[in-house]
Amino acid sequence: MVKRKGKPIGSAKASRRKTRKKKGMIAARKKKEFTYRGFTVGELQEKPLEEVIALLPARPRRNFKRGLSEDVKIFLKMLESEKKDVVRTHRRDIVVLPSFVGRKIAVYNGKAFVEITVQPEMIGHYLGEFSMTRKRVAHSGPGVGATKSSKFMPLK
Repeated sequence: MVKRKGKPIGSAKASRRKTRKKKGMIAARKKKEFTYRGFTVGELQEKPLEEVIALLPARPRRNFKRGLSEDVKIFLKMLESEKKDVVRTHRRDIVVLPSFVGRKIAVYNGKAFVEITVQPEMIGHYLGEFSMTRKRVAHSGPGVGATKSSKFMPLK
């Protein structure tokens, strides 16, 4: 390594590494298209429901094998109709299908309806997974009486 004015000049390998790094930062990374079990969302939407069900994990597949309830059939009809931009439901056990992608669904969490925009990554999951029923506990600082010293409050 050669020194110039007290600073070492990097080796040829280091300079090549720097130029590679600069090239990588300049070129914009292409976003990879989402695939579910090797199929794009468009391909999944074109497939018949039976073929899509065959690609789902075991629990949702069994859910469809047993047959859909009347509530789920009504929900699917509401979702297919383009009348409403947001479809509201209390059913948290509905499996997200490729036909749901891009739609807005409001799922009841026991207190309020949580609005969800269905993304391709949600396929195969249940609607209830995306509207939490319990709030995250956020503790503040200790209150009066939490320690022996905090028991006595000075009067102003």
